[in-house]
Amino acid sequence: MFKPLLTSLAVAVGSLAVAGSALADYPERNIQGTIQWGAGGATDNVARSLTPHVEEILDTTIVLTNRPGGTGVIGMNHVMRQRADGYNLLYGAENPQLYPLMGLADFTYDDMHAVNIIGQGLVVIAAHPNSPFDTFAELMEYARENPGELRMGGTGAGGLPSTVHAMINAVDELDVRDVTFGGDGPGVTALLGEHIDFMPLSLSAVAEQIRGGRLKGLAVLTSEELESLPGVPPITQALPDIEAFLPWGPFWGVFVHQDTPDDIKSTLEDAYEQAVAGDEFQEFLTNFGGATLNLSGDEAQAYLDNWQSVTAWSMHEAEAETVKVSPEELGIPRP
Repeated sequence: MFKPLLTSLAVAVGSLAVAGSALADYPERNIQGTIQWGAGGATDNVARSLTPHVEEILDTTIVLTNRPGGTGVIGMNHVMRQRADGYNLLYGAENPQLYPLMGLADFTYDDMHAVNIIGQGLVVIAAHPNSPFDTFAELMEYARENPGELRMGGTGAGGLPSTVHAMINAVDELDVRDVTFGGDGPGVTALLGEHIDFMPLSLSAVAEQIRGGRLKGLAVLTSEELESLPGVPPITQALPDIEAFLPWGPFWGVFVHQDTPDDIKSTLEDAYEQAVAGDEFQEFLTNFGGATLNLSGDEAQAYLDNWQSVTAWSMHEAEAETVKVSPEELGIPRP
């Protein structure tokens, strides 16, 4: 009678030992890394620059695959459907924090575990060197006197330019025509050709053009001047009230299934923290026009919550067309 019970106990103990051994040996095989945006974009560049350093630390290979589409929904949904064993990572940007607000999906990064919030992109409002405006304050003054005349480059609903425009309209009024392009690249080309008057852009997309004099910066979306762009004033000089929304910018992070075992989460967090802090990646991020965050745990969650709050409410107050649900209905607190 007791023999089957003892046998069952032995099997159970053995299974636990094997499971513990498997976790202790993580990673035992290649890890899959899904990039939720296409090749050549900011998220793709950050992921492919950081990953070799993580591979060296973990002594494994991370196979990167681009799964763009649906404002990042397709890539994120793919990873969320995989086993919670730490072998499927998501390299993502900020967009999922706005999915419920825009009616794109019913999940956000709250439904995953943030391994590391890598860094934040810096934003600059750029114009052609021939522009009559040397600062954003001058452009705002002209726009007030000539509503609907200036042409602002955009990338569609929920893109960086439309979000920045919403933040501006939450504290003031900027009545301009929105000219939509398929991405930063076509928008920058139009700006260089003087087909539009200005465009809010990721600094990484135009830093070299500004430094080379092919474009000029009217403002940076910060409360202080950037060392990398001397002479370009912070946007708070034109719009002091926008400081309540700062710091703000697109961000990049790496995420794993929420139910991944804690020790695997910890292993991944340690590896990515070391990789992000490394001199080589730090140099890349600086040249790329980004600022280091390197956040995990409670700090990462606090950052995600604050970014969502600031962005969602600024878009709501500006009555952006992309907002389908009130932040209040979603339980998103005011900043």
